[in-house]
Amino acid sequence: MERLKKLPKQLLKINPFDGDSKPTRIKLFAPGAGRPSLPILHPWNSDRPIDILETFFWKADAEAGPGKNNRYLDILFADPVLATRDPGIIKAILHATGDKPGQFDRDTAPSSGIARATGRDTLLYSNGPLWRIQRQLAAPSFGKSSLFQPEKFQEFEITFRQTITKRIDALRAHLQKSGERYYRVVFETEVKSVMLEMLVNNFFGAQVAYDEIRDRYVPALERIIARIMKDTAINKVDMPWKWMPAITKDQVQAKSDIADFEKLTDLVLLPRKDSRGLWKQFKSDVPDEKLRSNIRVFLAGALEATTSFATWALAHLARNEDVQEKVYQEVKNIDTYTPDNLGQAKVLNQVLEETLRLTPSLYFLPRRATTNAWVETEDGRKMMIPKGTHILLDVWHANRLEEYWGVANTGYPASIFAPQRWEKLMEKGYVPKNFLHFGFGHGARVCPGKFLGQLEVGLVVGAIVKTFKFRAVNQENPAKAGVSTKPVDGALVDLELR
Repeated sequence: MERLKKLPKQLLKINPFDGDSKPTRIKLFAPGAGRPSLPILHPWNSDRPIDILETFFWKADAEAGPGKNNRYLDILFADPVLATRDPGIIKAILHATGDKPGQFDRDTAPSSGIARATGRDTLLYSNGPLWRIQRQLAAPSFGKSSLFQPEKFQEFEITFRQTITKRIDALRAHLQKSGERYYRVVFETEVKSVMLEMLVNNFFGAQVAYDEIRDRYVPALERIIARIMKDTAINKVDMPWKWMPAITKDQVQAKSDIADFEKLTDLVLLPRKDSRGLWKQFKSDVPDEKLRSNIRVFLAGALEATTSFATWALAHLARNEDVQEKVYQEVKNIDTYTPDNLGQAKVLNQVLEETLRLTPSLYFLPRRATTNAWVETEDGRKMMIPKGTHILLDVWHANRLEEYWGVANTGYPASIFAPQRWEKLMEKGYVPKNFLHFGFGHGARVCPGKFLGQLEVGLVVGAIVKTFKFRAVNQENPAKAGVSTKPVDGALVDLELR
């Protein structure tokens, strides 16, 4: 009924939005326009999601007015889609997201493949009261006040440091044994195995051998994550993964990967009975079975996000050796990564902030309007978003807006990696809330693993820089995207011992 009410306006091409920040309309098809994709997800662009966002803002820089950064698609018999790269509008919508009447929900449509792989009763996928319950369960284990308590932090730091030291020692030994000055390595591969080992053994308190993590569970999770985007585009009948036939070689492999995912979930739940790892902080009598979906989301999601974050940081440092040297001077004498030590590593922290700005793991944030909703930016601009609208908060392009992140405000072009811009912002008196990169989201649905991710990535990047010099093999650094973003070459570098 709601969609039928919208039909007359759709037929007449009347803008369903209102306010002084109204978006402009784009066409579904634009032959000859040179756009990189259709502005909707389909089986042939499911591996190029950033191109979909790019299509919404194709040649938008030549436009004046609010339509430059706000675009919408309105197809007959469907709800409108709003894409915004306006940081003020993004912030306003994130602030108005929650489980209260009239607030924006997380749009589940782009996450349907994730839900089929992990479960629907999760902090990521759920909305309303169920989301609130899941958030309350997660908060004690992931909060900054918990992770950064001196005793708790020291416990994590020691186990984290032992994990990364073992892997760095293995790389060092390989380089020394070869007798060569340089060792060529794909950082993404190395980082992903270390990150999963940290999550499984250090954080959850399990005891899984590194070789099994690297050779069995990492490849299984990689293949599952790769299937998620394609499944979102193709599986329109919402068929559960467990119902998939095992006829083709690919389907047989998928069944095996799902079984490995379930086994890994069992292994990280096992330490709960002994209160090892994070389970010491988990104060709930919820049965294990009720936690499985969230554990699966955490294993896959945290692995993707932290691997993306660390790999991008290392990829940028590999192309900015002067900045790499400054980070080295900060971390060369750090033996214990306390919160104070991490906080005082100014250049390292600027590198991490700039990484999240220029190359965020979460390149868009999906929302949906539950009612006709007005949003207002901090500078007084307004937009009315009609009920049912699918909203793409385009973080990737918002973080590259010259008018916001560029020379006028930060002293450096928005499109380049320049950690120094954060120093410039501080000199101008800006505080973090004025310049948000949305690297972990924002508002009520901010990523619950934010502080754990910062801790892990700071430790991994700092430890690698402390041990090796490294330079990029390829000077170009384009992105590939799926559930998260990564450098297309996986951060291929030549390592040299310091």
